[in-house]
Amino acid sequence: MTYADVPGFESESLAHDETTVVVERERLVDASLHLRDEYGFRFLSDISATDYLGWSEPRTPGYWGNGAGRDLNAVATATLRRIPEPKPKRFSVSYHLLRLERGAPRVRVKVWCEDAENVPSVIRVWPTADWHEREVWDMMGIIFDDHPNLQRILLEDDWEGHPLRKDYPIGGEPVRFSEAE
Repeated sequence: MTYADVPGFESESLAHDETTVVVERERLVDASLHLRDEYGFRFLSDISATDYLGWSEPRTPGYWGNGAGRDLNAVATATLRRIPEPKPKRFSVSYHLLRLERGAPRVRVKVWCEDAENVPSVIRVWPTADWHEREVWDMMGIIFDDHPNLQRILLEDDWEGHPLRKDYPIGGEPVRFSEAE
């Protein structure tokens, strides 16, 4: 089955019994409505974001793998670079869709965005997107336009930054022991 008629369609691929349909960020809501109404994907199971900061930059061989994983002892892993495919933008946001019937296909809708580009909210298509979009914003800092309540859901309200971004400072807070008080 092909999804080339989805509004904003850019590309399609199949891996692990799941079809990934990449659509234009600006047409995400139209694509979502089409997949829900025309193809019956009425269940949004998850929204996940990935940060590809530095993806195409040179790396130390052996510290990153490919689709088959990473084996530091394999020839070519420790001595030769396996350069990953370049990504169109820094972030991808993936929407995992299901049709609730036996044997139905699984579809992932993916959009690409940069740090300053907002993604349209799909709450009006799938109301459960409310919590998923809040989690993606909380952890990655991706803003969803027209979201009615985009606020922290996992971290404290006064938390600074978004901890799953690759440019988030690594460190932490000093541990306070009760005897020190």
